Amino acid sequence: MDYIDILQEMLRYIDANIKEKMSIEKLAARAGFSPYHFCRVFQWGVGYSVMEYVRNRRLFYAASELAGGKKVIDIAVDYGFETHSGFSKAFRRYFGCSPEKYREHASFDVPKLPILKKTKQYVKGGIVMEPIMVKKEAIKLAGFAIKTKTINGDNSREIPEFWQEYLTDGRCKKLHEESFLKSHVEYGACFSESIEHEEFEYVIGVEVKEGCIVPNDYRVYTIPEAIYAVFTTPPADGAGFVSSIQGTWNFIHSEWFSSSGYEYANGKVDFELYDERCMEKTGKVIDIYIPVEKIT
Repeated sequence: MDYIDILQEMLRYIDANIKEKMSIEKLAARAGFSPYHFCRVFQWGVGYSVMEYVRNRRLFYAASELAGGKKVIDIAVDYGFETHSGFSKAFRRYFGCSPEKYREHASFDVPKLPILKKTKQYVKGGIVMEPIMVKKEAIKLAGFAIKTKTINGDNSREIPEFWQEYLTDGRCKKLHEESFLKSHVEYGACFSESIEHEEFEYVIGVEVKEGCIVPNDYRVYTIPEAIYAVFTTPPADGAGFVSSIQGTWNFIHSEWFSSSGYEYANGKVDFELYDERCMEKTGKVIDIYIPVEKIT
């Protein structure tokens, strides 16, 4: 059995015992490694430290239970968090919102297990966790846009360039000083113009407060209500951050859809969500929202 197979078995074991006490020593012994070697191998194969991965999986399972009426503190204790504040802090850091806020859109879906041999080939240095399912109401955005296309990979080059220009030419600063701003969370949304020619508008925008008037300096768009599969990109630093985002998109289209039982929801909008987690010095992540519907 090679290392990837051993690690895959360890991921299955962690899921099967997700509410039990775990330690690096216990997991390493089950894998047949010394703790030091296990930590190194796990980081290489999974892209997360051992206990970081365990914590994230527990958060995923906890998120799936928020759709019910169970108290947040009871869910937290079930998954090894001693206090409400400790659970909320970890939850916000991973999902970008509080457990109470997430509960408004939560589903009962239990997170599927990552398949290392599939995900590892798309994102260097980490794996793509299986998505969570959420429902979100319509979102009004104001911001800036470019037209691009998927032909010849134009979007993979032009969108990062667009972000770089936006961040350095004064538009970002100006947008975040506007009074209509609901929060500083940024959206990177794809509004399809021509399916036949694979053209779309990519929008960098912020959510608009209800009832506010947006100056003509900005483009205004509405992301319609939808059910989303939400993927969190693997933690990355520096130039690896862009590769992590693009690798996650590649995994979604090349692997996830084919075995998920879902397809793109007609007429809906996919988007990237950039919150405080992408401002970290290390371990930057974003969420990718894919509007989906069950294949009938």
